[in-house]
Amino acid sequence: MPTSSVPSNKTKGQIEAAVTKAITQLERDYLGRGPKEAKSFIVENLVVVKLQGILSPAEQQLSHENGGVELIKKMRTRLIESSSTDLCGLVAEETGVQVVSMHTDISARTGERVFVFSLEDDLETILEEQ
Repeated sequence: MPTSSVPSNKTKGQIEAAVTKAITQLERDYLGRGPKEAKSFIVENLVVVKLQGILSPAEQQLSHENGGVELIKKMRTRLIESSSTDLCGLVAEETGVQVVSMHTDISARTGERVFVFSLEDDLETILEEQ
């Protein structure tokens, strides 16, 4: 039996939009700028968040220099790791389901970041049953 408290008044699309908005705002507050595009998807017990256009102009320039891609990935990974508790908390708050783990990767060439949050319960099934 799920131990979650999924908001019964919200649809899957509304929760996806709320997660997108919360993570975009955290990016703005924490990193000083947000993505140009963002979208979240609920798939079974996963929340996948795709952010595009996240690199600053300086990072875009650096990505063309020798060793720049690795440097950008390393720096951005460290920044996200230091805010992982906040990110997981936002997803748990918006979905009503506890986050078990967070995984992320960034492409310094395309300026895209992907987050995958693994949830304690199958949120998609819970929402379908409501």
